[in-house]
Amino acid sequence: MTPKVAMALLAAFLLSAALCEGFPTAAALPVIGTELRCQCIKTHSAPFHPKYIRELRVIESGPHCATSEIIVKLVDGRDLCLDPKQKWVQKVVQIFVKRAENKAS
Repeated sequence: MTPKVAMALLAAFLLSAALCEGFPTAAALPVIGTELRCQCIKTHSAPFHPKYIRELRVIESGPHCATSEIIVKLVDGRDLCLDPKQKWVQKVVQIFVKRAENKAS
């Protein structure tokens, strides 16, 4: 292998590693316009305290996706998809709904 080929392969590897580094394990795809597919690739099911959640979005099932999706933005800026079947996730959604109702009144 020539030095030029080796350098090109090394550069390609470093570029791909840099691009993949920012993806969390329970990733939510970025929303581009009106997406016609599921936003969640994987769901996070291990419980954590709601104080770490800055924002919560619920996307109901429909023609774009067969399952409902719950996407949270954490205080550290990461987006996580939560498993809507988990009891603790349902409780967190209820907490956020009550907060929204209290702010509206």
